[in-house]
Formats: sequence, structure tokens, C-alpha cells
Amino acid sequence: MDYQEIMFATEGPIAFLTLNNPQKINALSRKMIGEMIHALTAASTDETIKVVIIRATGKHFCAGHDLSEMLDQGIKTYKFIFDQCTQMMQLIHSIPQPVIAQVQGVATAAGCQLAAWCDLVVASEDARFATPGVKIGLFCTTPMVAITRAIGRKAAMEMLLTGRYFSANEAKSLGLVNRVVPFEHLAQETERLALQIADASRFVLAIGKQGFYAQIDQPDDSALHFAKHTIAMNLTAEDAQNGIRAFIDKQTPVWENR
Repeated sequence: MDYQEIMFATEGPIAFLTLNNPQKINALSRKMIGEMIHALTAASTDETIKVVIIRATGKHFCAGHDLSEMLDQGIKTYKFIFDQCTQMMQLIHSIPQPVIAQVQGVATAAGCQLAAWCDLVVASEDARFATPGVKIGLFCTTPMVAITRAIGRKAAMEMLLTGRYFSANEAKSLGLVNRVVPFEHLAQETERLALQIADASRFVLAIGKQGFYAQIDQPDDSALHFAKHTIAMNLTAEDAQNGIRAFIDKQTPVWENR
């Protein structure tokens, strides 16, 4: 596909999906969302990719939806936009590879949702997160889903009701961000984290990621029931047997990704 608003490239086991419309603060236009769906779908079946990094060109990560597409349209158009965006967000969780957001500048509204929906977030010290829809008469209900799953209820309500900016360090203290680094180290730190993850078997990473989201909102008994069957099945995998044998023999495992 000839991408116009994103870039997609791979480097070893890492794929880089780059939002590439800095003139509009990388706003999630219908075209950009469609291109992201295509790229994420392609990445999901590429067995050479173990980790996906979502990053952005320019000073800022993402300012949310392209509001110019939301003026004077009918309900069918609005539903299409949010159906499409929901499909893209759900892909981030459903693809087998862990997805890391690399955030600089602002991540607002659906841009904050995008960061929050990623499995991990590395942010520069200048990064700021907000859901400011309340200030323009459009409550951030879709970002709310991601935010409330990433941070506590009280903090999520404050973010949603006030629309104020949360600094990178405040976001980290709330659990929205994993690591905060100087801007000049942002790319290096994100790639270092990705490579740490990529040391593992792609097959086992997929089991872990899918299992995490399957059990996270279940009651304890159901979660443990799911987990014990999953780990028992995992033990029958070739990579699990090779990894255990290598550990016992004090050797480095060789992954077959099955």
C-alpha cells in the first residue's frame, strides 16, 4: 500500500509505524486511521516482527481526531469514523506483537487514547497527556475507555472532566506511562525496551499478550482457571521445552517460534 499519512518500516525484529502528518499535529484523519489498520494487519502476520513501535514525526505525538472531518456531517459519517477508529484501537490489542507508544509533545483526546491503548508507553520529559474534549462540547467518551483501564477512576475522572494537561511524570505516577526520558534519548530508550522484549519467542510473547487481556477483567477464580490451562498448554510448546532445557543446561535458548 502506498501510505500517505503514515510510514511503516522494519528493522530486525522491530516494526516502526510512524504517524506522518506533523502539519496537522498528526491528527487521526480517516485516511490515517485506514492506513494504520492496513499496517497493523500486515504486521500481525509477519513472523519476523516481534514488537511494534508507534511513533510520530514532528514536535508532537498526536492531537486526536481531525476535527475538520467532524463538522456538518450526518450521524452515519460520525459512526463510520468511530467504528473505524475502534477497529484500529482493537487491533493494537489483538495483534500478537506487543505495541509500544513512543510519545513526545502532546498526546490529546484520541491521541491520548492511542497511547493509553498501546501495551507500553515511553514518553519524553516534555510529553503531555490530556482529554480536552469537554472544553469544546465533545466529551472524550472513546478515549475514556482506554484511560479508565490504564489509570485509577479518580485520576481518570479528573483528566476527563477538566481537560487539563498531565505531565509525563504525573502520567507515569498514575500508570499511564512506563518510562520518562529526556527527548534526546526517547528513540534509543524505546528501541532498547523493544529489543529487551524481542529476546523472547514471538510465539510466547503472543501467548502472554493475549492471555493478559483475556484475564485482566475477570474475577480471580475465572482468571486463575484461564491462566492454569494456558500455562499448561504453553508447556507443550516447542519453545517452552527448549527454553526450560536450555535453562537447566545453562545455555542460550534457540527459539523456533512454535
